[in-house]
Amino acid sequence: MTVPTILQVLPALETGGVERGALQIAAATVKAGWNAIVASAGGTMVRELERSGARHVTLPLDTKNPFVIRGNIDRISRLIQAEGVDLVHARSRAPAWSAWIAAKRLDIPFITTFHGTYNAGSAFKRLYNAVMVRGEPTIATSEFIARHIIETYKVPRERLRLIPRGINFEKFAPERVQPHRMLQLAKDWRLPDGVPVVLLPGRLTRWKGQTVLIEALTLLKRKDIICVLAGSEQGRTPYRQELERLVAGQGLSGQVRIVGDCQDMPAAYMLADVVVSASTEPEAFGRVSVEAQAMGRPIIATDHGGSRETILPGVTGWLVPPGDAAALASALNDAVDLPTEMRLRLAETAIQHARENFDQQTMCDSTLRVYHEALTRMAEQQSAA
Repeated sequence: MTVPTILQVLPALETGGVERGALQIAAATVKAGWNAIVASAGGTMVRELERSGARHVTLPLDTKNPFVIRGNIDRISRLIQAEGVDLVHARSRAPAWSAWIAAKRLDIPFITTFHGTYNAGSAFKRLYNAVMVRGEPTIATSEFIARHIIETYKVPRERLRLIPRGINFEKFAPERVQPHRMLQLAKDWRLPDGVPVVLLPGRLTRWKGQTVLIEALTLLKRKDIICVLAGSEQGRTPYRQELERLVAGQGLSGQVRIVGDCQDMPAAYMLADVVVSASTEPEAFGRVSVEAQAMGRPIIATDHGGSRETILPGVTGWLVPPGDAAALASALNDAVDLPTEMRLRLAETAIQHARENFDQQTMCDSTLRVYHEALTRMAEQQSAA
């Protein structure tokens, strides 16, 4: 039997949960003895991908230009033929349209991972998004996403496979973070000793809720807290400048750090006394919430989307209404002032909860089973024909 070759397509490999998932699955594919290729416009994560033994092919998949999308059909078709690709796995809409047509043209399996609710406000948008449910099957990253697909796109549940994202617990483990890593990060971020740290990880985009957290800090009126906003601006310089003006206008310049992308998130979590996910739109899964729990840190997240499936309210963290700065301020106050004994108990429970339910190996094994299922079904169909 020939070794299967799996092609994943996504816009780029810069930063984010979609990109991280692609790398994890590519590495698992190689470990299983299969061939793994990822096609994207490239980015900072390409080197990490290639270290796993997977290959990267640079294609202009980071655009919604219809002429480029059309051209990508031929580019992906040529790649499939040249590399003997057996299955295509799409993780984003624009690349998915090109990949779906190419896969149909060459009669190979096409599957998708539905990573977000996307904007489904108009008939055109729903049509554009619908390529993400053309996978046979389609992977949903949470029960919230599965229900969204069923309700919005009328997809039968039997066509879906629920596979929550997984965390690398060899990386996200408190005992593996050496003190010098925390010291270096604290120095880089200019964190004073002994001051509670509130961390909001996430790229600088409005729906991640940075402005809500700043408003909550204003309402909190506590000068004994440092807040760190850690995430890439990804070209959103005007939004970063808006945040800087808001911080200055609220008199929080001495308390809020906007630090850009962080290359050592385990150390960042260890520096934090509280982690916040203030997203004003539902997170499809919410990797930050699980990573924070894996590191034994209290998490405050908004009460919608995937967070309802990853956090145990009142046990491992708090859920607050989206966009409610007053509720967030109240939860922050409780979390910062959590007594030591309760904090230790929360950490123990949170670590156990994360490890039992959101393991990377489980996610990878489940995805490879989907690949095997799709390949087997295609072989049976071709044999019957």
